Amino acid sequence: MKDYIYHNSQELSYRSPFGAVSCEQEITIKLTVSAETLSCYLHYWQESNLIEQDLLMENIENNEGLQTWQIKLSSPTKPDLLWYYFSVHFNGKVLYYGNNSEGYGGAGEVSHHIPLPYQITVFQHQYLPPKWFMETIIYQIFVDRFYNGHPNQTIVNPKKNSLLHSHWENQPIYIKDSQGKIVYWDFFGGNLLGVQKKLSYLQELGVGAIYFNPIFEAPSNHKYDTGDYHRIDPMYGDKQLFSELLVSAKKLGIEVILDGVFSHTGSDSVYFNKEGSYDSLGAYQSKDSPYFEWYRFNSFPDDYQCWWGIEVLPNVNELNTSYQDFIIYNGNSVLNHWQQLGVKGWRLDVADELPDSFIRGFNLTMKKQDYDAVLIGEVWEDASNKISYGERRRYLIEDELDSVTNYPFRQAVLDFLLGYRNAYIIDKLLMSIYENYPLPHFYSLMNLLGTHDTPRILSVLQNNLPNFSGSDQKRIAIQRLKLAVLWQMTYPGVPLIYYGDEAGLEGVEEPLNRRPYPWGKENDELLEWYKVLTSLRNSYEVFTTGEWISTVFNEDVYGYIRRIRNGMDVFQQVKKDNTAVILMNRSLDREYKISINIEDYSLGEMYDVLNNNSLYNRENDCLHVRLLPLEGKVLLANPTID
Repeated sequence: MKDYIYHNSQELSYRSPFGAVSCEQEITIKLTVSAETLSCYLHYWQESNLIEQDLLMENIENNEGLQTWQIKLSSPTKPDLLWYYFSVHFNGKVLYYGNNSEGYGGAGEVSHHIPLPYQITVFQHQYLPPKWFMETIIYQIFVDRFYNGHPNQTIVNPKKNSLLHSHWENQPIYIKDSQGKIVYWDFFGGNLLGVQKKLSYLQELGVGAIYFNPIFEAPSNHKYDTGDYHRIDPMYGDKQLFSELLVSAKKLGIEVILDGVFSHTGSDSVYFNKEGSYDSLGAYQSKDSPYFEWYRFNSFPDDYQCWWGIEVLPNVNELNTSYQDFIIYNGNSVLNHWQQLGVKGWRLDVADELPDSFIRGFNLTMKKQDYDAVLIGEVWEDASNKISYGERRRYLIEDELDSVTNYPFRQAVLDFLLGYRNAYIIDKLLMSIYENYPLPHFYSLMNLLGTHDTPRILSVLQNNLPNFSGSDQKRIAIQRLKLAVLWQMTYPGVPLIYYGDEAGLEGVEEPLNRRPYPWGKENDELLEWYKVLTSLRNSYEVFTTGEWISTVFNEDVYGYIRRIRNGMDVFQQVKKDNTAVILMNRSLDREYKISINIEDYSLGEMYDVLNNNSLYNRENDCLHVRLLPLEGKVLLANPTID
């Protein structure tokens, strides 16, 4: 046991309380070392103040050759990130102990050098995200590809120099010049009238919110090159139709979230007007334009800063007062204009390119008008410690974002199901997010399997199958997707369904991941599975705000426990007691028999809710579960038995 050192940031016996903490909260940190240790120091600092403090820990226990050292801290008065590691002084040498090399938290590593530190997220105050949002399921709609509601599939108000598909089943294409620039956009004719006509379908699917890709006027089919923030694109409809859609959706219990693209505009816009398409004095046309100061010109007018160098997407200065007034603060600002119509929230495109002060101002103004509105940020990494343009972002620790896009969840699901990482590593990755995020944010993450920016989930899940034929690859991919959906619908956070994933749409590279929804040609097996799982989630509160306990059984079987006990969920809201056990076997050919100790999780009678609510056997204080290859199970303590 020579030179033994151990700390686990995810065990309450070593750090309490678990995970993120609020301001001015006491934190107890412990370290176990071998008996010959002379002294232990905690080295810690705040992100906003990089001055390291070296604090001598107290030896509080000596037991069977081991010592326990302890220190108590008070978290800062203002939100921040805390970082810490240990130094252990033996007779004649010093060893260090810090985070593991992956930075996942939990059990750390011994080092002869300054190690990677542990993180403690300190957030401003304990708040609850909007209740409706935590309990909903989101459906993402790329409008042009969802449904055309006009008779005979008529495409109205087409763009000049555009390609109009004559058949809904056509493949999307990009028409580019020799330099790779898109010269013609293709359109299928999906519109808001089509969405309105399919609201009953979304209700049947269990959806409680629609997230629209941009719907404001723009030249492209994706609309991230905004032409006019105050106008619905004429190919989609108009403000009156959108207002009617909001009312119709709300009657069915469906809210609407818009995509806010505020880091750049289109060059062909009211504001820049490079093409002269608008009756306005654009920034490209004159330095006297009221919009000129929004943009950054290196040399007027043709050399200007663009989003990722794409000349049709000129960047804006989000800190410009005039721009902020236009987007956020004026009486008819973009935010106020659409909020007053009944929009329930926004997803901020490329949030890491928006200043913290811009996001904070947007959120505070939105909440003043509707406290239950939700603000979601597009963030691809761990949002608790994201560094963007050299700055540590403050998305989760102040009044900025209610939720972020949970791409780490998607990556974990794919890595596990495709065999790239085993269940032990997946547990560490998910526990890291659980540890780093304030609890309200963890339970309001937008858990996605696919978006317009990623390959279709079904196509990805056909990977890593070199020894199988095409038909077998498709069959396995469908089974994998069913596991992924089971995971998504029973996991903490808010599930997002990218239109058509539930119907079996495929496509790897853009624009094939944006094919039209295959009405009348859906994969019925997948569609029914989605409906079963969304109904399960919507029926039991334990899947929205119940406690979450990650559990690993072997390399191929991952799962977790969800539970509400003593009439309270994790937010101390009164809820009906319930416990669920979720198990997933990723193996293509191996069956597993899993035993779960009943006493460990206080399990009572458990029912297999995906198989006719059959009662599970209990023997020798264990629950014994058989998992076939590529099988997932949901065991529930208190199902509604028909």
